[in-house]
Amino acid sequence: MIKGEAAGDHAERFAEIAEATGSEWAAGVSARTRALVSQDAAAEELYRQALDQLGRCGMRVDLARTHLLYGEWLRRRNRRTDAPAQLRAAHDLLTSIGLEAFAERARRELLATGEKARKRAVETHEDLTAQERQIAQLACDGFTNPEIGTRLFLSPRTVEWHLRKVFTKLGIRSRAQLRQVLPSAVFLLWGAALEVALV
Repeated sequence: MIKGEAAGDHAERFAEIAEATGSEWAAGVSARTRALVSQDAAAEELYRQALDQLGRCGMRVDLARTHLLYGEWLRRRNRRTDAPAQLRAAHDLLTSIGLEAFAERARRELLATGEKARKRAVETHEDLTAQERQIAQLACDGFTNPEIGTRLFLSPRTVEWHLRKVFTKLGIRSRAQLRQVLPSAVFLLWGAALEVALV
């Protein structure tokens, strides 16, 4: 776990990268990351900024995770009237997306505030297979079906078949929507690793 000054340095470096991308998603994840290493009013403002930016760009997974982290932050500060709204939003989003472990975490946090959250059956598509994830990420990064096929030793028609399955599972219809659901792999992995280290 990264702590103290080192955590702040990593969050600031991440912020520089996010700003360079010009992406609303990157700015939202950066604000959330900086909130994790900030105190009191500064942290709250950063959580609110992250929710605003992630809400505009349509990245539901990151929006849900931000509601969860903000709700947990509020609950740890004994703000039991403010925390449930964030935790309920997180629970509902996470359940609808199918992220069961995170949804359960939000449910437990809600219970800790004195609220009740019902367990709901997950109404989502199956998880992507490893090959589907790989194809989806290459498509997200701008590769055509023939280019993906060359890289993975598949025919373009097989790639197209897998992409149709990916679109169905994710509830989307186009590569543009795929880019909203799966941001660039390098940036996503770097940001996720930093957040894991900070929490």
